[in-house]
Amino acid sequence: MQKSDISSELKLKTSRSSGKGGQNVNKVETKVEARWNIQNSALFTEEQKKIIQKKLANKINDAGNLIVTASSDRSQIGNKEIVIKKINELVTKALHIPKKRKPSKVPQAVIEKRMKNKKIKGEIKELRKRVDE
Repeated sequence: MQKSDISSELKLKTSRSSGKGGQNVNKVETKVEARWNIQNSALFTEEQKKIIQKKLANKINDAGNLIVTASSDRSQIGNKEIVIKKINELVTKALHIPKKRKPSKVPQAVIEKRMKNKKIKGEIKELRKRVDE
């Protein structure tokens, strides 16, 4: 699995952030929105693109763009770095293939212990019954 930086294919757009910040929020465009068109990417194969589209379907719009925004930092440069980092992490996680689980056999000692405990519980319940004369 290659680790690729897709920052060269991103289209960045800035706008004013919302929330607290006084005059800074009202006059400085610090919010950054990154758009990445998956189908036009030259960094991934068709199979990888399909995997990305399937796993990130809720973040991809109708035009096929993966959209990520950041407005937590007070500076535009800081938010650009955050957006690039987020989008790279999303793509890396989407392409990660989990290791297959190998089913293991239950050890004989565990089976015997469970059967012994069942036997004891059954005997205790048997003793609770009413005795007929």
